[in-house]
Amino acid sequence: GNLTERTLLAISCGAVFMGANTYIGNAPNFMVKAIAEDAGIKMPSFFGYIFRWSLPILAPCFVVVAFVFF
Repeated sequence: GNLTERTLLAISCGAVFMGANTYIGNAPNFMVKAIAEDAGIKMPSFFGYIFRWSLPILAPCFVVVAFVFF
């Protein structure tokens, strides 16, 4: 029914939109981090990434995306 479709939509959108919020939620993020560290570039830690980039920059963008698309 309708509840199943809405639940699947919510899970899918959460996985797609919120996966970029962490290194491990998005394979390209993790790959870029590994390549950069291998090249000697200092990268933020897991929580450093969340507090420096995810919360102040990505989270507001996702709120805007949610209002635009839903």
